[in-house]
Amino acid sequence: MPDTRFTLPSWNTLAGLADADLPLFATALLIARDEYPELDPARCDRLLQAHADHLRTEVSAIGEWPLKVAAINHHLFNELGYSGDHDAYYDPRNSYLNEVVARRLGNPISLALVQMEVSRRLGLPLEGISFPGHFLVRLPVEEGVLVMDPFNGGRPLGVDELRERARSNLGGRTPDDQILARILDPAPHRAILVRILRNLHGVYAEAGQWDRAARSADRILTLAPRQNDALRDRGMAYLHLGHDAGARSDLAGYLQREPDADDATQVRDRLVGLGSGRPRLH
Repeated sequence: MPDTRFTLPSWNTLAGLADADLPLFATALLIARDEYPELDPARCDRLLQAHADHLRTEVSAIGEWPLKVAAINHHLFNELGYSGDHDAYYDPRNSYLNEVVARRLGNPISLALVQMEVSRRLGLPLEGISFPGHFLVRLPVEEGVLVMDPFNGGRPLGVDELRERARSNLGGRTPDDQILARILDPAPHRAILVRILRNLHGVYAEAGQWDRAARSADRILTLAPRQNDALRDRGMAYLHLGHDAGARSDLAGYLQREPDADDATQVRDRLVGLGSGRPRLH
């Protein structure tokens, strides 16, 4: 019989929760259940708890936080074999936490979730960073923050490498200390979950799997109703699916919210193609 002591939240409760109250690990599994309806969340919970329990005595005996997290990383990435999926980076399984735990393969954000959750259960406040292009994690330390790359074995990253990585995503501009510090701010739980769903939407849209693309955009709107891009993305997915009424509603709603968006003309043209005419904006 499945263990029912660990349960998932309900989608209809999440939008109203404060960010700090959003259960990150459980909501990531909730996202996975859309694709895997038979998912057993308690089994995933037990697997991560086993990782933490294996480490508990060793980590408790270590005094310094950086050395504690080094022991966690060694167990996860060297002994258990969690690793970044360099061969099939855009495989959607790399975004679904149940698959990541089962295959021990993932993308940067899903591996970060495993690393963060195991660390949390061991009392370490590991945080996510919505770094441009590549999700990272951070650990507060006395002299600042220790930044690590979960996609590459939890490797620590120095300031020069962080500047270079950021520069390639800032139009070639090297960030100064203030900008880099802002980039390295911890990501809110809601932003992390939305980023997972954006990744899935992108993968499914690229593959022309418009039902799954629409579902991913819809879940973003459930978590964060003011995510205007997700409203447009759901509308475009509905358009591909032939759900004209839904497409009209979403695309018109997007233009009401973003009348001066860079893609407003293209979206209006789509609406005209649906026979709606130019929408009346308020």
